[in-house]
Amino acid sequence: MSESNAIANGLAGAGGGIIAQIITYPLQAVNTRQQTERTLKRNKQSFTSNSTTAPGTLLQIFQVIGTEGWGGLYSGLKPSLLGTAASQGIYYYFYQVFKNKAVTIAAAQKVKGRGDGTVGMFGWLVVAAIAGSLNVLFTNPIWVLVTRMQTHTQAQRKIMEEKKEALRKAASESTIADSTLQDKLAELNSIKPRPYGTIHAANEVYNEAGIVGFWKGVIPALIMVCNPSIQFMIYESSLKHLREKRAAKKQGNTSISALEVFLVGAIAKLGATVSTYPLLVVKSRLQAKQEIGGSSSLRYSGTFDAVLKMIRYEGLPGFYKGMSTKIVQSVFAASVLFMVKEELVKAFMVLADKSKKVVSNISS
Repeated sequence: MSESNAIANGLAGAGGGIIAQIITYPLQAVNTRQQTERTLKRNKQSFTSNSTTAPGTLLQIFQVIGTEGWGGLYSGLKPSLLGTAASQGIYYYFYQVFKNKAVTIAAAQKVKGRGDGTVGMFGWLVVAAIAGSLNVLFTNPIWVLVTRMQTHTQAQRKIMEEKKEALRKAASESTIADSTLQDKLAELNSIKPRPYGTIHAANEVYNEAGIVGFWKGVIPALIMVCNPSIQFMIYESSLKHLREKRAAKKQGNTSISALEVFLVGAIAKLGATVSTYPLLVVKSRLQAKQEIGGSSSLRYSGTFDAVLKMIRYEGLPGFYKGMSTKIVQSVFAASVLFMVKEELVKAFMVLADKSKKVVSNISS
C-alpha cells in the first residue's frame, strides 16, 4: 500500500507541476532574465555599461512581447515541462518513500515509549532534504538547458553590444573611417537571430565545458534543497495543526479542502522562497551564458567566484534581483501544484479502491 501511495504522489506531483508551470512560465522566464542581469554599485559603474536600471516586471513582459513576440515568454518551455515533470515526479516519489519510513520509525519509537508516534519538524526537514538532493542530481542538466534558452536573447544582445562598442572605440581612435563604422553597425543590426532550440543549447553547453557543464550551478542547487525542506516542513506542520485542531473540536470530517491546501501551500512557498532566493540568483547566473555579464569582471568561474564578485561589484541588492517576481510566480505555482496534487491523489485512491472491489467481486 505504501508503494502504491508513493507512486500516486509521484504521478500527482508531476501532473500538478506541469499545470502550474504552464500557467506561470512567462513570469519564470522574465524572472530568470532579471536574476542574470548585472546592476553595478554606483562607485563601480565605470567598469561596464551594464548599469541601467532594469524595468519593472510588467514592462519587461511587454518589452519581450514587442521584440521577440509571445514565443519569447515561452523560450525553453518544452525542456522546462520535462524538467518539471521529472523534478516533481522524482521529488514526490522519494519524499513519499522516505515519509513512509519516517512514519514507521516514529510509530516504532512510540511503542518503545519514545515520542507521540508522529514525525516532528526535524524529521520532515530530513525527509525533504534527502528527496530534494536526489532530485537536484537527476534533473540539473535539464535546468541548465532551460536557463540557457530563457536567457539566450539576452546573451546575444550583450554580445552584439560588445561588438558595437568595439567598433565605436576603433572609430574614436581613428582606426576605421566614420562611413565604415556606420556600414558595419548597419550590418550588425541587420543580423537576424538564429533559431535556438534544446539541441542548440545542449551543444553550446557541451562545447563550453563538456559533460561537467550540464551540472553548472549544482552546488547552490544542492544547498537550495533547504527551500523545499522549509516549504514542506511548514506545509506538513500546518496540515497537521489543522487536523489536530478539528479533531480537538470533535468534528466528524478532518479532511482538508482544496482551498485550504491552496492557502497553506502559498504560505509554505513564500517562507521558503524569501529565505533561499540569493542561492537561486547565483545558480541562474552560473547556468546562463557568461557573456551576459559583459565585462570579464562580471563573469564567473564557479560558485565562490560568483558570490565574491556579486558582493564586490553589486552588493547585497544583487542577490535579490527579481525577487518580487519570483515570489508571485513561486507562491502561485506552488499553490496550484499542491491543490492539483492533492486532488489527483484523492482521485487515484478512489480508483484504486474501486479496482480492488472489482477484483474482489470477480474472485469471489
